[in-house]
Amino acid sequence: MPPQSTSRSTVVLVTGSGRSGTSSLAGSLKRLGLHIPQPEVPAKPSNQRGFYEPQWVLDFHKGHLKELAIHNIDSRPQAVAMMAALLDDGSIRREIGDWLRAQLDHPQLAIKDPHAFWFADAWRAAAEDVGADLRFLTALRHPAEVVGSRDLAYLQQQPEALRRVKETSNVAGWVHAALLTERAGRGLSRAFICYTDLISDWRSALTRVGAQLDLRYDGDLTQGHHPIDDFLDSDLRSSRLTWDDLNVPASLRVMAQTVWDLLVHMVDQPGDQAAMEQLDDIRSGYNEMYEYAIATVYDHTHGTTVLAERENRAEIVRLRQALRKQRRLVAELQEQDSHPRPDSLTKQLIHKLRSR
Repeated sequence: MPPQSTSRSTVVLVTGSGRSGTSSLAGSLKRLGLHIPQPEVPAKPSNQRGFYEPQWVLDFHKGHLKELAIHNIDSRPQAVAMMAALLDDGSIRREIGDWLRAQLDHPQLAIKDPHAFWFADAWRAAAEDVGADLRFLTALRHPAEVVGSRDLAYLQQQPEALRRVKETSNVAGWVHAALLTERAGRGLSRAFICYTDLISDWRSALTRVGAQLDLRYDGDLTQGHHPIDDFLDSDLRSSRLTWDDLNVPASLRVMAQTVWDLLVHMVDQPGDQAAMEQLDDIRSGYNEMYEYAIATVYDHTHGTTVLAERENRAEIVRLRQALRKQRRLVAELQEQDSHPRPDSLTKQLIHKLRSR
């Protein structure tokens, strides 16, 4: 499909693991003149500064992920194949293209959603269809802070076993999502930005991003007070956790830290081929680790499934027995209607029916 005009709009897809500062990043881009397609997701008590997220995009992504029971930082390697099958017929690409085409009266768009990396291929194809230039901007935050910022207060009061399960699963999900996000941006103009850099020195961080993505900002960032100065402050980083605060296996911690170090390296060199090759090797290792983890807990999952099936069958038998009793009582009441009985017997039958 041909472009809408001779001048191509720039579409910056802002993504990254949830709790990585994507809202702060998108809000900053808005204050620098990029357009957030309307309507936006409204602010909530948990995020009073706002999400800077197009409502349509969030609903669209989450709706399709819900169909497959995939969540933002899903740790399952098979989720990749599930998403590929969903995108295969091109309908999602066309829906994105139809929506995106209506936004192209703005020269620069910032479209933020932490779920976007799952749909990167569809966005890439849709942007080509409508004649827009797609660029990829990924917010980075250390996995210990990402995992701990949401659940630490809750998990501290929970049994150690539950904390271990939640934190291990979430760190694995962070690794998987980080690997997929990096891979999704290959071949596009892209940039990475650390959350700590954004809130500590946004001018330097966003100047670098602007150069890497060839963005045009409103105003001179080097002169005087800027609205972003009132929007960002160091207090936004409420979680300052380290690996010592989490209960995860050493092998997974090493893997996550290595991914983090490579992505931080790519902040200055987003096209570093050696780093991408290392990340590909880690992804292969992660997939293998995940498959072995499933095999290791086979007895646990199989035994749990068998017991659950037995309990379900027993419950079905109980419900069928209760249903038969109900039907007998109903039949007795119907019989009483055709052959009037003393009031005392009627009350007894009603009492039996209500007590079942």
